[in-house]
Parts: sequence; structure tokens; C-alpha cells
Amino acid sequence: MESLDDVIDAMIADKVIHRHRRKWLIALALVVVLAVVIFFTGGWKEKQGRKVDTMDAPVTIEAGRYEVGISKATIWRTPKTEYSPAKSRLEVELQLKNIDEEERASHRFDSMLLRWVIAGKDPVQPAGVSCKDEIGYVLVYGLPAETCIAKFDVSPNFSTDMTEIGILAETYKSDSGLFGATDKAYWQSETAVAVVRVPTTIETETDE
Repeated sequence: MESLDDVIDAMIADKVIHRHRRKWLIALALVVVLAVVIFFTGGWKEKQGRKVDTMDAPVTIEAGRYEVGISKATIWRTPKTEYSPAKSRLEVELQLKNIDEEERASHRFDSMLLRWVIAGKDPVQPAGVSCKDEIGYVLVYGLPAETCIAKFDVSPNFSTDMTEIGILAETYKSDSGLFGATDKAYWQSETAVAVVRVPTTIETETDE
């Protein structure tokens, strides 16, 4: 037969267990409510990493209907003169080749397919891409790669030792055919395929 002390100890232990159980149930309920709130508000915002490969120049990449080589980058600075302010530009040397096996047609390289990737800022499109000093140069299918220059506007005192250039590629496909869209395939829908790190030097030139 249990003594009075044993009965009292059992009652105290039962109250302690009930008290802690109530705390655990409240904590569990709070966790469930928090999870529901997070679920319906889109979940935790997870930092997304770069989804394409990052490569080091010099490198050549097949990007849709073009083969794009990137070899070097140079910041050209023009000092201030009595008649003109100081200015700078970033030039990225490219090797471009038309490898369009689908249409085998000549086409100019669209500067929209390149981006200057800058940390914390929106990617920047080139001010222009020129081959043989001609903007909008037509690349003929099957011919060797042409050396071309992509130019980006920068501030006069801009400086960096590494430039990152994003390359986009078009996909050869048709539209859905709905709402009068054509079923014929064509080059469309630019998508990022790679980012190239290019060592960057600084040169000075003078206005002539």
C-alpha cells in the first residue's frame, strides 16, 4: 500500500508533466501556424545562385546559331584636353562565327546576345558590336570566325581587373500554333548559357 508521501509525490509529478505538456503543445501549435503562414506567403526566399556555367577566358562557346569566343577586355581611357572631357570605354574582343545548321543563312550578330554582368546591378547590353569596324556586320554561314569588338560605356574613372560577360543563345523552335501563331520553326527566345570571366587591362589613348 502506497504511503501518503508517495501519493503526494505522484500528484506533484503528474502536475509537472501536465504543465510541461501544455507548454510543448502550445509551442507545437505555434510552429504549425508559422509553417502555414510561410507556405501561403511564398515560403522562405532562398538566394538563387548563378544557373549557368562560369568560365575563364580565353574560351569559345556554342550559343545557338553562333560560336562565340571571348579572348580579352580592355578599358580605353582618353584624358581630358582643353577641348574635350575625359572619357573611357570598355572593349571586349570577340571571335564570332555563324554555325547556323538549321537555316544556313547569313545574319548579323545581335548585341542583345551579350551582357556585361555587374554585381548588384542589372546586366548591361553593349553599346554596339562591330567587326572590321562595321556595326551590324553580316556573318556568313560556313566562313571562319571574325574578330569583333563589343563596346560598353563606362565612367571616365572606371577601373576593374576582371570583367564578366554573359552570353545568350537563341533556340530554333516554332510557336505553339495557337491564336494564329506559325508552326514554322525559327530562331527565338534568348536564354543565358554562360558567363565568361575576362582579365581586364587599362590602356590610354589620345584624341587625334
